[in-house]
Amino acid sequence: MAAPALVALAHGSRDPRSAAAYTALVAEARALRPDLRIELAFLDLSKPAFQTVVDRLVRAGHDEIVVVPLLLTESYHARIDVPQAIAAATERHPHLQIRATSILGLETCFLEVLDVRMREALAASRVRELDALVLTAAGSSDPLANQAVARLARVWGTHHRLPVTAAYASAAPPAAGEAVRAFRGEGRRHIAVASLFLAPGFLPDRASELALEAGAIAVAEPMGAHPVVARTILARYAVGAVELVPV
Repeated sequence: MAAPALVALAHGSRDPRSAAAYTALVAEARALRPDLRIELAFLDLSKPAFQTVVDRLVRAGHDEIVVVPLLLTESYHARIDVPQAIAAATERHPHLQIRATSILGLETCFLEVLDVRMREALAASRVRELDALVLTAAGSSDPLANQAVARLARVWGTHHRLPVTAAYASAAPPAAGEAVRAFRGEGRRHIAVASLFLAPGFLPDRASELALEAGAIAVAEPMGAHPVVARTILARYAVGAVELVPV
């Protein structure tokens, strides 16, 4: 009996760099589990669409699918869009056993990825000691989602023994530029900014622009394709696959 297929479900973006980054991330997951059928799909704005991928898997003979939402916080997309997409797929294919796992979330292991991206951003800089860190994320109208980012920022700051502020690209203060200016107002000059995003796009670009204008010495790239993120996708899949087994 074949293992359930894995669909890594991203939101989607008009920025082609975003789809390319997710494609590379899914390639990392396939390299770790070449025995699995792993597909990338998008809720909106990018192709292939989720329903298209589900139809393709059904035609290929798959009757069990585990969907892993590539989302970092419990946003509107996690609470509304993903369940609606699953319901539509179930209605379209009544025989299909399909389950969405929990989102990727904000695992502390992602701090390892942030550190890698930060070292890459600082490689061309002569600065070797930082005064402060800013962790910038998308931001949400849900305060609990923003609080989750702030908690991860505090853990990151404790690890590096540096003051750290969480900043948001939309929906909540402070913006990345405001966070950098606040640190500079305290006399700190060597401030670096990490991007708590999975892929490039308008929001991380805007956050980067504002941070650099405010005086940040470096802004890291989004996490992107990294084995730590790929392993987290597979860990979510493993739980979902077990939940598909009848009791």
